[in-house]
Amino acid sequence: MSPFYIFLIVWVVIAIITFIYLFFQSAPYGRHVKEGWGFSISARLGWIVMESPCVFLMIAYALIVKNQLEAIHIIFLTLWLTHYMHRTLIYPFVVKMTNPQMPISIAASAFFFNIVNVSIQAFGIFYFTQYTENWFSSNVFLIGLILFITGMYINIKSDYIMIKLKKEKGSGYHVPDSFLYKYLSAPNYFGEIIEWLGWAILTWSLSGIVFFIWVIANLFPRAIAHHKWYLERFEDYPKNRKAVIPGII
Repeated sequence: MSPFYIFLIVWVVIAIITFIYLFFQSAPYGRHVKEGWGFSISARLGWIVMESPCVFLMIAYALIVKNQLEAIHIIFLTLWLTHYMHRTLIYPFVVKMTNPQMPISIAASAFFFNIVNVSIQAFGIFYFTQYTENWFSSNVFLIGLILFITGMYINIKSDYIMIKLKKEKGSGYHVPDSFLYKYLSAPNYFGEIIEWLGWAILTWSLSGIVFFIWVIANLFPRAIAHHKWYLERFEDYPKNRKAVIPGII
């Protein structure tokens, strides 16, 4: 077994540990920010820094192997950068951060995670996975692409509903009641889960599966924490809403 696949196994084990840990300790940023996590920096700056490897490092990896890239790799790269250029270079400047500070330890840990994850995706897709010439017309790719685009739409629309709500009602947290917020406390996370499931399918790669496992490990416990936070903070919060999966949990 190559060192790359051994590392993937270790990385999945870390994801499982993280998944369990986050049910007991929510990451202290956003509505869950708290004291005791060390020096803080601007939340906007922290967001840009921690997401930046997803744009710049991925582009660097692609440039290194640009002569070997095929059409399918360009499609993968375009989908990836569409998500992360918005997340890194647009979203932080349009959202009004309710908590303007972020522990630097959180930004640093997310920065490190993204370096590792981008490296896994780039190596896994550019080096370790072979694709047929007509992969982008295969049913597997098309199903994955539909899920990816659908998930990204849900994720971004949910975020912008919250942005609009803050502009209309002022700073702080409010209870949205439109789109999938009628059914979920964290439809943005629901959308992101669908999106990266689509990525795992359309790339048909172990690296994509590993990323999807990490998405579940990070977002599922946080969605549960969001739901609990809403229930505790707002007495009239709709009792029929679920946390992250419509009608289930």
